[in-house]
Amino acid sequence: MDRQELQGKIEGILFAMGDSVAIKDIAEALEIEESLVKEIIEEMKVYYAAKERGIQIAILEGNVQLRTKDEYYDDLIKIATVPKKNVLSDSVLETLSIVAYKQPVTRMDIEKIRGVNSDFSINKLLEFGLIKELGRLDAPGRPLLFGTSEQFLRAFNVDSIEDLPQISIDMMEDFRVQAENELNYNVNKVESVEI
Repeated sequence: MDRQELQGKIEGILFAMGDSVAIKDIAEALEIEESLVKEIIEEMKVYYAAKERGIQIAILEGNVQLRTKDEYYDDLIKIATVPKKNVLSDSVLETLSIVAYKQPVTRMDIEKIRGVNSDFSINKLLEFGLIKELGRLDAPGRPLLFGTSEQFLRAFNVDSIEDLPQISIDMMEDFRVQAENELNYNVNKVESVEI
């Protein structure tokens, strides 16, 4: 493996980790000597310092970090302080509606209704604080139960779950069609990758 390839690998590791990484851990991951990692990191420091680059290599007590150059901090902070707008995709909204109307509900119950794996949607809803874990079902495997949170009530401007609008049969049919379309899309996507 040549030095340029090692630089690329080290840069990739540092970028992906975001935080500082021990030089010894980089050496172990790449199966090379720590001294070689230190040499390459020094070369990378010089490279980033000499170019009009927005990033730099920082060495902190045997740890290395890829970070924004100090002179670009003011520009970075303008972006970093802007609140992110959380957008709920159709599949996440569908999962949220199932939790709202069927709670307490397990992951398996949600997937039975949707007909597709719902891990991503459930994790997004937990991340946004719109649903929460309510405990475990007293059944084999003791699956987690999910329900809506106070944040859900605030976000949808309702005082309680009882204030949610009633679901019509047409809405249920739309949910079924959307789930089937998503399943077919995912199946076709997997088949095209395998070919």
